[in-house]
Amino acid sequence: MADQNERGQLLSVHSMEDHKSDMESAAKSVDADSYQNTQAPQPDLEQVKAEKPAPAAPNGPPGGPPPNGGLTAWLQVLGGFFMFWNTWGLINAFGVFQTYYHGVLLPNKDNSQIAWIGTLTSFLLCGSPLAWGPIFDLIGPQILVCIGTFAVVFGIMMTSLCTEYWQLCLAQGIVCGIGGGSLFICSVGVLPPYFSTKRSAAIGIAASGSSFGGIIYPIIFHELNDRIGFGWTVRLIGFLALAMLSVSCAVCKPRFKKSPGGVRKIFDVAILTEVHFMVFNLATFFGFVGQYIPFFFIEQFAGEHGIGLAFWMLIFLNVGSIPGRTLPSLVADKSQKPAHVLVTTTIGAMILAFCWIAIRHSQAGLIVWCLLYGFCSGAFVSLQATVITSMTNNMATIGTRFGINMFSAALGILIGSPVGGAIFPSSWPGAQSFCGATLAASVVCIIAAYFLHQRSLKKGV
Repeated sequence: MADQNERGQLLSVHSMEDHKSDMESAAKSVDADSYQNTQAPQPDLEQVKAEKPAPAAPNGPPGGPPPNGGLTAWLQVLGGFFMFWNTWGLINAFGVFQTYYHGVLLPNKDNSQIAWIGTLTSFLLCGSPLAWGPIFDLIGPQILVCIGTFAVVFGIMMTSLCTEYWQLCLAQGIVCGIGGGSLFICSVGVLPPYFSTKRSAAIGIAASGSSFGGIIYPIIFHELNDRIGFGWTVRLIGFLALAMLSVSCAVCKPRFKKSPGGVRKIFDVAILTEVHFMVFNLATFFGFVGQYIPFFFIEQFAGEHGIGLAFWMLIFLNVGSIPGRTLPSLVADKSQKPAHVLVTTTIGAMILAFCWIAIRHSQAGLIVWCLLYGFCSGAFVSLQATVITSMTNNMATIGTRFGINMFSAALGILIGSPVGGAIFPSSWPGAQSFCGATLAASVVCIIAAYFLHQRSLKKGV
């Protein structure tokens, strides 16, 4: 019994010592945790950065917000500026070619026939994007810029060798037109993904290149043609085009490596079912029917009415279009209502077209008119892309939409200048009224397209 009592006491003592040891270990554990919570080192920043998902780069994945600026984005504007210079700039400069061909190179051809050379260029520049647009959506702009650069420069160089009407139609009309269409779809298609609140301004700045081309190329032609001849003057223009378009080839970079919509059909027929978009295409058609009549014939108008500085009237038109392509675009960005700005400037161009009838022998009056008409008509080209973008939900189809819209413009140009050239030998007021009436029809269609688009938004279409 004594041995058993002694053994029980020893077990009790060991149990109490074990319990005490456990309590001390728990206390030390609590103290250690408390110390670690207050003194623990900060987590490794490099490890945290590695664990966090990287933010989307400006040229990042589809669906990310546009960078709305930056070196890459503004280089696209520079490339677009040079592409506009050597596409629409050549169209804006065609008036000086029209006068030279009619008076020197092709004296046996009338104005309407000669106008078909520039009209063919314009038609293909606007019409070929119907095919280039879906290709742009599928493969991006880089290859198209290189193709367009080769075609435009080659066409200009071949023009310098031409002596016959059919040769000019082939080189200046067809080759330059098709190449210009490839460049044009890239100049307007590559910019929208890079910009949001500055989109209209970016497109407007790029589009102002056409005004500079319409100023510089006629001056070069006018000043050098008598000194070095037609051939080398046109070749010089070709070398300048090559230098500028080489820059466009170097800097052109799509924001998305592939179409943001992924694999898609070569042509989305559903686009043609959007009523507001098709009505806006009708507005583009009517606008381009009348808009370029002054650019083709203002020099001859001034000459026939005894107004001095006849050659410089085309320059004044293009000078006015520089702020016309930029300032309304800035207003469109500020107001976020590009359609409102477009309809306002088109109304201005319509009124001025009818006012042109009253200007007969006033040099100062015609200069002012050219500056104002250049301003209002300049906005018509630069705001087209912005309005279309504002009506587009799926950016994967933007190239196709631009192509369809520009084909509408091509049909308008195909009709406008030859009809104007056929009218004015017997009636200048008739050609001027035709210009004003078509711009009035464009105004009505722009307004209709805007309200139809607003209605589709309310319906959630």
